[in-house]
Formats: sequence, structure tokens, C-alpha cells
Amino acid sequence: MIPVEFRGFAWRHAGRRAQAVTGVDLRVEPGERVLLLGPSGSGKSTLLAALAGLLTDDAGDQDGEVLLDGKPAAEQRSRVGILFQDPETQLVMARAGDDVAFGLENQAAPAGEIWPRVRDALDAVGFPYGLDRDTHALSGGEQQRLALAGVLARRPELILLDEPTANLDPQGAQDVRDALRTALADTDATLVVVEHRVADILDLVDRVIALGHGGTLLADGPAARVLADHGDTLAAQGVWIPGAPLPHRPGRTPGEPALRGDGLALAYPGTARPALDGVTFELRQGELLAVTGPNGSGKSTLALLAGGLAVPDAGTATVPGERRPLHRLPARRLATRVGSVFQDPEHQFVTATVRDELAFGPKQAGWPKDRIDARVAELLDRLRLAPLAQANPHTLSGGEARRLSVAGALAAAPGVLLLDEPTFGQDRRTWGELVDLTADIRDEGTALLAVTHDRDFAQALGARELALDSGRVVGADS
Repeated sequence: MIPVEFRGFAWRHAGRRAQAVTGVDLRVEPGERVLLLGPSGSGKSTLLAALAGLLTDDAGDQDGEVLLDGKPAAEQRSRVGILFQDPETQLVMARAGDDVAFGLENQAAPAGEIWPRVRDALDAVGFPYGLDRDTHALSGGEQQRLALAGVLARRPELILLDEPTANLDPQGAQDVRDALRTALADTDATLVVVEHRVADILDLVDRVIALGHGGTLLADGPAARVLADHGDTLAAQGVWIPGAPLPHRPGRTPGEPALRGDGLALAYPGTARPALDGVTFELRQGELLAVTGPNGSGKSTLALLAGGLAVPDAGTATVPGERRPLHRLPARRLATRVGSVFQDPEHQFVTATVRDELAFGPKQAGWPKDRIDARVAELLDRLRLAPLAQANPHTLSGGEARRLSVAGALAAAPGVLLLDEPTFGQDRRTWGELVDLTADIRDEGTALLAVTHDRDFAQALGARELALDSGRVVGADS
């Protein structure tokens, strides 16, 4: 077991004026199970990174101390296991079993223990494949289970989880929570978990620490007391307090066809079945089509093919006015027809500032400078990114990064926008803002396709549904 202590801790990311967290004084006793709450941008992920010893001198400026068992966190990394919001950043090997074994081998675990522990960890998280599964062929949710298995296999004394079920379908999320419950019952490890959806995690923790805007400490204590005393404040700031009402922004009658997929199919190398197998759909101007289904059903593959970002084995994705399918359009042309927002915003950031990120697409499309400047200014204001114009995109909070990824995809004014898990990892306030932003974009006539596990998001927007399973359409609204 390992105690945790923050002493006057503050952190400012390199290139940012405001501090991510300020004056944090906390102690977590050995074996405690803590839920860390707070709105997007309140510093939750920063605190987890600090506990994992991952905040280095060249990444920002620190005041105060972060101690694990009385020593600086950077000296105790071998005793800590962390699961990031983006599990793909933790996958380092080509085969699933090797990836889970990697941490054990680096810990110099006895050779005879490694593979039994690998198998136990994969079974615990409900990983649906064998040891030889190609990690590059996994869906986002499957990657998350694999990364969690890698954490649990090492049997760390401090477990840090950053939105551990945010990218899973409902059944997968429940499987992972059950796996966590089982794993925690067999260990005395200290746990600190970040989770926006409070109701989903309360039975796994015995203490709640709530942060306010600016990374200041708002509340600390047993869950029932914190929610009773501060529930309204937390809900107003964006925490998913159970029972809070949700917005409703149904759409109008759709317009003309804007995107069509005909018989789209794609099989990844080394897989037993196609990721997508003969999917046909039509998307119209001013409507939202929600693509749903369990992890591994082909949703993200459909988004790639529909956006012209992957070459199908069969079938085509087309837009009116183009004789060629989307995957054959030059990048400059494609950017003006279809915009894509990836599941992980950071994967599409290619410049050093928010302003340059918004200018990148229009520049590639050949826009003149005055038109680019006007479009960038419009998007900075519209998506509340103006104060962050000179910030490095990779230092943004989850909500800020999502808004930037949407703004970047819209920069070249495409008629179609594809969103892959747009509400992944969002607090309630930024979730509501994304609902309103998506509704506004849709009502202006843009055709939207959203890959999502989030039923609340689809219902709030009155989306038409296309349900997939095992790469095929199993249900579709007319």
C-alpha cells in the first residue's frame, strides 16, 4: 500500500499563462479508493500525471511537492500503474499478449509468473481475443480493455484511472467496472480514478475529491456528503450529477442527399472477418445520422471510408457533384467536401498553435490569406477558443481539444462533417455545449454522421440511427 500527498502543488503547462491546478494540499491514505471530480479543464488529468511522475521540467512549471510514500513521485514510478484517456498511447507491441507482458518484463517479474498473470489480466477485463491478436486491429474500446489489462497485470500499489470506461459501449463499460471491482477486491492498492459519470463509479470508491474551475479544491469527503452539500455547484460546473436534466435539440426536415455509401467493405490484414461488410447508407443535408453498435462492430471503419480516408475493398462513398469516389479525391479537394473529427482529437493536430491549426485546412485548400484570417477569427469566436489562440493544441483540456478538432474540421467549410465519438470524455457542461454546437451546425445545413455509444447524445439531437454489428447493418431508421 502507498500513501499519496500533495503539498502546495501547482502546475502550469509550457506555453500557457494560466495554471492548470493551484495550491493543492491533499493526502490520500494507503488503500483508499478516491473519485476525482471536476469540470473539463479543472486539472484532473494533470493531478493524475503528477502522481504518475510524468510531469517533467521541460513540460511546464511546478510549485510544491507530490509525494508517494514520502518520496518524490518521479522516483516511485515503478509502483504506479496509470490508464490514460487515450489507451492507444499505451500500446507498444504488435500482439495483445506481448503488450500486457511488456510491463511485467520491464519490472523483471519472474519468467514463470509472466504469462499466467497476462492471461489472468486479459480474462479480468473481458478481452475478447487471444494472445496473438494484432493490437492495430482493435477498436478503441478493445484497446482500452487491453491497456487496462496491462495496468492490472503489474499489480501496482497505486492505480490511476483516467476515464476508464469513457470509450466503451454500455456492456463493455459494465464489464470493465466489474473487472475493476474484482481486481480491487484482491488488492490493497490505493486507487485514484477520474470519471465524469458519477453514478457509474460510486460503488467502487469511498471518498470524493472535487475540483473547481482553475484547479482549486472545492470539496473533499464521503461521496454522499459531497454530493448533498455541493451537488448543485458541481452540476452547474459540468459534473454528471445523477438526475440532472438534459437538453433537447431535435432537427428539422432534412434536405437533399449530401453523402452516400454503397456496399462499403473493408478487411484488415490478419483478421478473420471483415471490419465492414457491404454497408449502404444515405446522409442528407441538415440531418444527423448516429452510427451505433458494440465495440468492434465497424463504426470507426465506416467513418474512415465515408470520409475518404481509407480505401475500401469494395463499394464507394460519394458526394453529389463529384464523379470520383471520395477516396480518390486529392486531399485539397476532399477537405472542402468532407471534414472528419477523430475519436482522439490529438491525432489530427499538426501545428504548434490553435490559430495555426484552424488555418491549416483552408491553406491546404488554397484559400487566399484574407479569407483564411476571416474564417479563423470566426471559428475562434464561435467555439470560444480566442483566449487559447496561441496555446499549443496538445496542452488543451479534453473539452477544449474536442472543440478545436471540430473547428479544424469545419475550417474549410465542408458540406459533410463526420464525428467519431464526439462526446468521449466530456463533462456535462462541455457535453451540452457539444450538443448545441452539433445542433447549430446541423441546422445551418451541414450533413453530420456521428459514430457514438452515447444514447443521450443521439436522443438529444433527434438523430436517425444506423446500427451495426459484426460489420453489417442490423437496424436503420428510415
